[in-house]
Amino acid sequence: MTPDRRSGLLLAALSAILFSGKAIVVKLMYRHNVDPETVIALRMGMSAPVFGAIAWWQAQGSERLCGRDLRTVAVLGFLGYYLSSLLDFWGLMYVSAALERLILFLTPTLVLLISAVVLHRKINARQWLAMAVSYVGISLVFIENLRWGGDQVLLGAGLVFAAALSYALYLIVSGEIVQRIGSTRLVAYVMCVACALSLGHYALVHPPTELFAQTTPVLGLSAINAVFCTILPVFLTMYAISRVGAPSTSQMSVLGPISLLFLSAWLLQEPVTSVQLLGAAIVIGGVLLISTPAR
Repeated sequence: MTPDRRSGLLLAALSAILFSGKAIVVKLMYRHNVDPETVIALRMGMSAPVFGAIAWWQAQGSERLCGRDLRTVAVLGFLGYYLSSLLDFWGLMYVSAALERLILFLTPTLVLLISAVVLHRKINARQWLAMAVSYVGISLVFIENLRWGGDQVLLGAGLVFAAALSYALYLIVSGEIVQRIGSTRLVAYVMCVACALSLGHYALVHPPTELFAQTTPVLGLSAINAVFCTILPVFLTMYAISRVGAPSTSQMSVLGPISLLFLSAWLLQEPVTSVQLLGAAIVIGGVLLISTPAR
C-alpha cells in the first residue's frame, strides 16, 4: 500500500468517526436543557465564518452562477444541511445515538430507491437483496430499542429517517451541479445557505441575542460540534477522496456506526446488546453490498 493510499484511508476513517460523533455531542448538549433549534443554530453560527471565507475564496476568478444554479444551491442548502440536520437533531431527543447513526447509514438505499422511482433507473437483483438485508438489520435494532424506549423511539426513528430521506434528495439533486462548479465551491455555498436558514429559524423562535448567551458547557460542546464534527470532517473527506477516490472513502464510512456503538456506551451509558450488534452488522453488510460495485 502506497503512503498516499494509507494516509487517504486514515483521513477517511477519521472523518467517519468525527462526523458520527456529532450525535454524542448533541445528546450531551440536551442534558443542559437546550432545544434542537439552539443546537443547530450554534453549530451553524460557529461554522459560518469558515465556510463563508471558503465561499468567498472559491468565488474569486470563477464564473458567476446563473439564476438556475443559484436556485439549485438554495434547494441543496435547505435539504442537505438545514432540514436534514434539524430533523436529525429533533430525532436525537428520542432515540439513542447508535440507532440514529444506523438509520442515517441507510441513506444509500434511499438514494437507490428515489433514483429508481424518479429517474427510472433499474434496480438489479443484487441491489434488492442488499436493501432487504439492510432493512432486516435496522428492524432488529429498532425492535430492540422499542423494548426500553417505547413510543418515543418510534417518533425519533421516524424523524431521523426523514432526515436521511432529505439528505438522499440532496445527494441526488447535487449530482449534476457538483460536476460543473466543483465539490469545494458547492459545499461552501450550500453551507452558507444552511447557516442563514438555521440562524433565521432560531430568530423566529428565540430572541437572537440569546444565541451566544448560553452556559459555558453548551458553548464548549457547540465549538466541538462545529470544529470537530462539521468543519474538519468536510475537509478530511475531500482530502481522502483526492488520495483514494470516492468509492474507498465511502466504504470507510462503515466505521461511523461501529465506533458510535461503543462511544455511546462509554460516554452516554447507552445499552449495547447482542441483538443491536447483530443488527448493526447486518445493516453495515447490506449497505456495503450496495456501495461495492459488482464484479
